[in-house]
Amino acid sequence: MSTHLDKFSSATSLLTGFVLCIALSNGIIATSDKPNIIIIMADDLGFDDVSFRGSDNFLTPNIDALAYSGVILNNLYVAPMCTPSRAALLTGKYPINTGMQHYVIVNDQPWGLPLNETTMAEIFRENGYRTSLLGKWHLGLAQRNFTPTERGFDRHLGYLGAYVDYYTQSYEQQNTGYNGHDFRDNLKSTHDHVGNYVTDVLTAAAVKEIEDHGSKNSSQPLFLLLNHLAPHAANDDDPMQAPAEEVSRFEYISNKTHRYYAAMVSRLDKSVGSVIDALARQEMLQNSIILFLSDNGGPTEGQHSTTASNYPLRGQKNSPWEGALRSSAAIWSTEFERLGSVWKQQIYIGDLLPTLAAAAGISPDPALHLDGLNLWSALKYGYESVEREIVHVIDEDVAVPHLSYTRGKWKVISGTTNEGLYDGWLGHRETSEVDPRAVEYEELVRNTSVWLQLQQVSSGERNISELRDQSRIECPDPSTGVKPCLPLEGPCLFDIEADPCERSNLYAEYQNLTIFLDLWARIQQFAKQAHPPNNKPGDPNCDPRFYHNEWTWWQDEKASSSGTIGVMKVFTLLVVYIFTSRCIH
Repeated sequence: MSTHLDKFSSATSLLTGFVLCIALSNGIIATSDKPNIIIIMADDLGFDDVSFRGSDNFLTPNIDALAYSGVILNNLYVAPMCTPSRAALLTGKYPINTGMQHYVIVNDQPWGLPLNETTMAEIFRENGYRTSLLGKWHLGLAQRNFTPTERGFDRHLGYLGAYVDYYTQSYEQQNTGYNGHDFRDNLKSTHDHVGNYVTDVLTAAAVKEIEDHGSKNSSQPLFLLLNHLAPHAANDDDPMQAPAEEVSRFEYISNKTHRYYAAMVSRLDKSVGSVIDALARQEMLQNSIILFLSDNGGPTEGQHSTTASNYPLRGQKNSPWEGALRSSAAIWSTEFERLGSVWKQQIYIGDLLPTLAAAAGISPDPALHLDGLNLWSALKYGYESVEREIVHVIDEDVAVPHLSYTRGKWKVISGTTNEGLYDGWLGHRETSEVDPRAVEYEELVRNTSVWLQLQQVSSGERNISELRDQSRIECPDPSTGVKPCLPLEGPCLFDIEADPCERSNLYAEYQNLTIFLDLWARIQQFAKQAHPPNNKPGDPNCDPRFYHNEWTWWQDEKASSSGTIGVMKVFTLLVVYIFTSRCIH
């Protein structure tokens, strides 16, 4: 399916690499003092599904070791679904300001992250970084220029759409019958990994990226975004998938779906360990920032549900509640003065671009008009005094508009999703089925290679029990005499610091007071200025059957095909004309 676009893209990449090489050799781009930045993003991981939160149902010792060694981000907010969350990460903007706020990109829909938006990868590459994306994209595939290597990434291995089968790397869209392979090495489709578990495939690719980078002893810093599929469900016909040996570790879990979920998270946890081990082997840890997070809360019920738990928070993925919006996250760097701490500062996923850029001495162009704040100094020194305003979601392009907005301790919700199906406290903490390793939990964590490697470069006393206690979310009883929050009937107001589980609706008490009126006026201002959603209806021309059963940039392929047909028509008419002319004479 090669076209001239392939040749043009290759030439452009070659020229870009040549220019960068000259810049580096002439010292135009100073890179030696810039840290490597490693972001590991889980997909649909429940808030309570990392054991540093306190659950013993199944353990995540490598993620926990990273968290206790570094800084636990206790109030990291993300968007409630995959596409808007990833858009916010890469642009440093609220999804309402890029048109990415409404639902997600379904594979057959011909839209993506607007091409006039500058991505985090472009900013870091322009400042001397090698940029690599491994795994999920989900920001557009209908056109080639929507895809990762056209949006700032030097390398991409992974899939362009929403999710794939863990072994076949295929995506089936059941409501249309479309079914095709979706896995690429840069722009080329690759079947080399079919039959291998995709979490392991992406882990091996991350390790190789780090080893190749380290073996060159490169002064060029590395920006690596490892976007795992795990623990997102696979296709509907076989959603829960994990290697048999991993599943066997959790035979004490009676529910089969939950047993597989535990195994999927466990394999993800091992991936974190492998990545950190690779950085240590290449002596890159000392000058690296490592961040682990999930793109949104887990789906306990409904579409793509996996038994994920956001306990004790309210709601789940695709809702306006904390269970959709708070991500279990941790970050590590030798630059931090308070390693082994729980940071309670509110931070938004869109803050990561300017914050990590500041860590690298990069100042994004003010003309980008980022919504994200640079919180690097606050993170580095452990300050928690920045009042953060966060537009979680304002979606008016639905039958029932809904919004979720926070400023400081105050949170406003009005309207909801799915007719309120996900408005309850859906997750729970399983205490009757306990991971056998929990008996020696602290020893388990301290014996991980992650703990040992990080301690070598950032030694210091860490009180694991104390940190684990500080990471727990406590839910106070609802205030007496307070009306329940019914967001389909009217706005709700919460003091999210005192009431993180959103049990006490304070709207009736504050609705006529300046506090609420100011919040509401600010929300209306954002809504008025919002970029219209970019969403477009499905296009049947996407059908993978037209493209050798591959999900591909069908709008380019169709245009190329139409152009070829047009040329053939002209050629045919010319031949007919010449033949006819000769016959007549």
